[in-house]
Amino acid sequence: MRHATRALRAAVAAFALALAPPATADDPPRPVPQYQVDPFWPKPLPNRWEIGQASGVATDARDHVWVVHRPRTMTEDERGATLNPPRSACCVPAPSVLEFDPDGNLVQAWGGPGHHPSWPENEHGIHIDHQGNVWIAGNGANDHVLLKFARDGRFLLQIGRHRETGGSNDTERLGRPADVDVDGEANEIYVADGYGNRRVVVFDANTGAYRRHWGAYGERPADGPVPAYQPGGEPARTFRNPVHCVRLARDGLVYVCDRVNDRVQVFRKDGTFVREFFLARDTLGSGSVWDLDFLPDARQSVLLTADGSNNQVWMLAREDGSVLGAFGRHGRNAGHFHWVHNLAVDSRGNVFTTEVDTGKRAQRFRLVTQLPR
Repeated sequence: MRHATRALRAAVAAFALALAPPATADDPPRPVPQYQVDPFWPKPLPNRWEIGQASGVATDARDHVWVVHRPRTMTEDERGATLNPPRSACCVPAPSVLEFDPDGNLVQAWGGPGHHPSWPENEHGIHIDHQGNVWIAGNGANDHVLLKFARDGRFLLQIGRHRETGGSNDTERLGRPADVDVDGEANEIYVADGYGNRRVVVFDANTGAYRRHWGAYGERPADGPVPAYQPGGEPARTFRNPVHCVRLARDGLVYVCDRVNDRVQVFRKDGTFVREFFLARDTLGSGSVWDLDFLPDARQSVLLTADGSNNQVWMLAREDGSVLGAFGRHGRNAGHFHWVHNLAVDSRGNVFTTEVDTGKRAQRFRLVTQLPR
């Protein structure tokens, strides 16, 4: 067994995940982060617990990793121990929110259906703010709220109203929000809103009071029909559903995943449009830009972008969106993906991913090169 483990580790070490495009003679070489999958992360869960679709991942100030999953997506054979009579010895759905330490040990778990009256019908997205609070979103048909909890699961705040939505210019109600990020200095929460609406909307993170919102190019969002996405066509003047992520860089720029339009749009915090760039723009269906986070060097020079259609994590130069490399491919082995849905980066540059549909797992990719200076 010891020899098999050594062989597996050697195989993993030899698995070259980062694929850098060749530099031309006129281009100075750019350092490209190199990653290796860690097949032993996370550790097995206790209590015969297993997870369903893993629909969100976040890291906190201690480099703990938080995963939110969808217990109700586990099939009968996956939750066989809960049936009456039991179908099998394993397994039992874990609580929806799981906190792991950097080594992959489970620290705590809480949440799920019944934890709060407005708990999402379909969990989608998790964020840990500067105070250690946990924000949960949902994209079910009636999931028009954001929920804020203390790290131990105590309820703190609800934004929006369960079962009520009012369109992309409503200042009180949401539309199936996908994801959030919190500006700690201003104490504001930015919402990718989302699967029903077509906007970014900002609220006070303590009171939930409305601050501002905008659509694609910083314009007033519209909810009318949108022509089908055409690769190489004129860029759409509106976000297409879903507006799937929002991330704040240290320099104050706001990055938004316009998933089906195969693009990232960049704004200032007041909603002023700065620029956009496209990624794998021939991608149809669910699009190429599912989630993103930043390499934690001083300039946050690299954007890491989850692409659940092509099942890769792209590495992009943050200043212009040019592709530096990618890792992953479609498949079921360690380091492969099936519908990679979210990613998060810790302070050391390690990448954590989660998968939905039948992927139903979280993975860690260790940074094996130095962070840029």
